Amino acid sequence: MSDGEPLVRWQWIADHTAELADYTALHLRLGLLPVLFGLLVSVPLGILCHRRRRLYPPVLTVANILYSIPSLALFMVFVRYTGLTEQTVMIPLTLYTLSVLVPNVVDGLASVPEPVRLAATAMGFGTVRRVLQVELPIAVPVVIAGVRVAAVSSISLVAVGQLIGQGGLGYYITRGLQLDFPTPIVTAIVLIMLLALVTDALLVLAQRLLTPWSRSRVTTA
Repeated sequence: MSDGEPLVRWQWIADHTAELADYTALHLRLGLLPVLFGLLVSVPLGILCHRRRRLYPPVLTVANILYSIPSLALFMVFVRYTGLTEQTVMIPLTLYTLSVLVPNVVDGLASVPEPVRLAATAMGFGTVRRVLQVELPIAVPVVIAGVRVAAVSSISLVAVGQLIGQGGLGYYITRGLQLDFPTPIVTAIVLIMLLALVTDALLVLAQRLLTPWSRSRVTTA
């Protein structure tokens, strides 16, 4: 890159709009599916840890150990089993979400007032029905707070997957570095940031829709 060359060439962006859209959609899929899979694992696991408190410390320790492993190292481990595929990126990202989602599910369930549980039991709610219809809805704000962190982290980590050819918008970062051409690098970074911001905003909206009582409480106050 010469000193007089602009940081961003808008004509390049215009010429690659369709390709950028495809890579953005791929990046979003690689980033959000692990969060969904992590949530499917964390909710039942969190419920179990909440009911069997002795399980919680070892489960949390394992989740934190997995989170401490560098993403590239995990990618290399799974390459031997899943090859240079999307699964090789999504499995480690799913494991990373557990260190955030499991504690939030446990903390969310712990935040449910005991009188609410007793009232649900007195009304004839069984354990499963009480958890699904009473405790989890009340825990939604805490759980979604963890989902927001996991989603933003996952979207940013997807780019590392480009080192095995599955990085979504990370393709433009490595390509720009190889060509000493900053436009694709800047474009990819901006798009990744926008994906994270939009995803976070949508999750906040989802929380508001799932907890209408919190809005009415604020209005009353």
